[in-house]
Amino acid sequence: METILAFVIGGLYAAGLYMLLRRSLVKLVIGLALLGQAANLLIFTLGRLLRGRPPLVPPDAAALAGSSADPVPQALILTAIVIGFGVHAFTIILIKRAYQTVDSDDLDDFRTTDQ
Repeated sequence: METILAFVIGGLYAAGLYMLLRRSLVKLVIGLALLGQAANLLIFTLGRLLRGRPPLVPPDAAALAGSSADPVPQALILTAIVIGFGVHAFTIILIKRAYQTVDSDDLDDFRTTDQ
């Protein structure tokens, strides 16, 4: 499973970087979203993928017995999703305002805004 996720993460990073190099602002936002999702998936994969074993200590035990999923990467990913949503919302509003000012989606038209 980790091998498949490694290829998916690599594909997401490649697609995100490709979209960042395009000249359209909409493609730039899509590239940022792909890079954010690739980073989240990378953190999730590094936290070990175990199915059906929550990291809970039984009431009668002093420590956790056996291997279990690490809850820290899951908490980091939830935080990253919320922060990423805020960044994407800000970026979309910023692009909308820039489009209204320049009347173009092409990044080469943003070199000057003099009328």
